[in-house]
Amino acid sequence: MSFLVGKAVQDVVAGAPNNGEGSDNIGVVKSMRVGRDTYPYVSAQAFRRWLRDSLPADEPRSKVTRDGKSGGKNQQAYTAGRPDLYLDDDLFGYMVAVKKENFQRDTVLATGTLVSVTPQRPTLDFGTMSRDFPAGEHPVIHQHQLYSGVLAGDLLLDLPRVGVFETDGSGLRVAVAPAVAEEARSNGAEPLTFRGVAAVRLPLEERRRRVAVLLRALASLRGGAKKALHYGDRTPALVLLAPVLGGVNPFTRVLAARDGRPVFDADVFRQEFEAWQDQLDGTVLIGWAPGFLGDQRDRVAADLKDLIDHKKVVVEHPRTVLTGLARRIEAGDHDDWFEDAA
Repeated sequence: MSFLVGKAVQDVVAGAPNNGEGSDNIGVVKSMRVGRDTYPYVSAQAFRRWLRDSLPADEPRSKVTRDGKSGGKNQQAYTAGRPDLYLDDDLFGYMVAVKKENFQRDTVLATGTLVSVTPQRPTLDFGTMSRDFPAGEHPVIHQHQLYSGVLAGDLLLDLPRVGVFETDGSGLRVAVAPAVAEEARSNGAEPLTFRGVAAVRLPLEERRRRVAVLLRALASLRGGAKKALHYGDRTPALVLLAPVLGGVNPFTRVLAARDGRPVFDADVFRQEFEAWQDQLDGTVLIGWAPGFLGDQRDRVAADLKDLIDHKKVVVEHPRTVLTGLARRIEAGDHDDWFEDAA
């Protein structure tokens, strides 16, 4: 049993990738205050939306249904709740509560908020709209925030739960209705007891495929607000993935602020690697785009040379790391990661 844990890092340059609630004609980016400092962030909801939107065009999506009047008190929105049919229902989870029936799937892909590693004070950009206005007419004034920063968030993918759906359980909403479970079984799913609960499990080939699709979507990630004015690359500038025998992410503190700049701390990485080495279930993959954080990539590779030489750590391009792992998973090289210890 393995979890893929690690970090995803965005390099935002003069951007406004995720906005909050503005006022008047002023658009604001999402940010948080820690003491006197301001840290821009991209919400986990936005990041997950980017991932969904980056799935292949031919990958079926679960349709969203909206109930209730717009602006009303009792409005709700929910997906089809069919993880047997849709990758996004399987990996991202859902809750469906209609007609006295409740079905819920906790997320298989856990994503943290992408928060700026260093404090950043967003800039307020002043703009006007006056095209085709008569001479002497006052322009329409508008303003919005933008910033540059390195944003990082944690990731966790519960591999044994991919393609496994609970059909029973006390105190918990089941994932699928009996009729859905029966349909899944007729299409090749197998019944099993999973973590003490009755469940059905899709064929291993489909489970491999879904993880590979997700990894490739992360490698070609796109999205973000204000692309007309502040388009920027949203593929990860750095991604770290480690197969771990439990749900702990040892590498959450490898990126830190030093003298006002983000740094990858190779000493912290090594200490965490050594402390958790008995729980690591394979090579730690570091995808690092050339040029990101200056010469730190070369310095970290030199500091970790012994681990790289023994194939315990890999430092390559993010796309190479993610697509290579996707290929190996599809080929069955890591099938043991999908098996639950229980």
